[in-house]
Amino acid sequence: MRRLILSLLLLSPLAALPAGAATVYKCTGADGRVTFQDRPCARAQRQDVVQLADPTPAAPAPPQQPPAGDDRDTSPPAPPSRPAEPAAPLPGLYACTRATDGKFYISRNGDPQPYLAPFGMVGMVQTPLARGGGSGASAPELNRGKVTAGLVSGNYVWVQDQCRPMSFDETCHALQGDYDDNARKLRRAFKSDRPPLERRDEELRGQLANCR
Repeated sequence: MRRLILSLLLLSPLAALPAGAATVYKCTGADGRVTFQDRPCARAQRQDVVQLADPTPAAPAPPQQPPAGDDRDTSPPAPPSRPAEPAAPLPGLYACTRATDGKFYISRNGDPQPYLAPFGMVGMVQTPLARGGGSGASAPELNRGKVTAGLVSGNYVWVQDQCRPMSFDETCHALQGDYDDNARKLRRAFKSDRPPLERRDEELRGQLANCR
């Protein structure tokens, strides 16, 4: 029992020391009284140095959780994404009808140049130009090109194909057809013939991106 009381007396001064102390001085006086302090003992006292372990650091506080039922997004905002590169613009295409036979074709030129065609190719059954009196050609025809006696006697006439702008859907359909046709050529082409077809493939892909 005496040993227990003595131990408590020896340890109680340690509890009063500052929490951050790492070195404690045990001082024993001439009368045998023992004290513990955080500074060196007096000269008349016997001094023993006691090293104490550093106190255990406090555990970090847990992160605060949002209250139940709060569905707000607390995550940091995502970095801004790079704007998508613009696709190649759709080309201006025209649906044209050939004046000589009425066949349909697609052109990038909506105002094709006039050209000479025989009367028979345009479905004309009028009197040949050589028999029509005078030069056999009207003033607009003379303005569009040089009409010679040989052309007049050969029953030629100036004609021009009729064209109209294609709609968005018609343009996309035409480009898809060009892409499919170019892809077939690319699959069958020799290595030396592939570069222009590959460039055309890339161009059509960029244009068709507007159609999706």
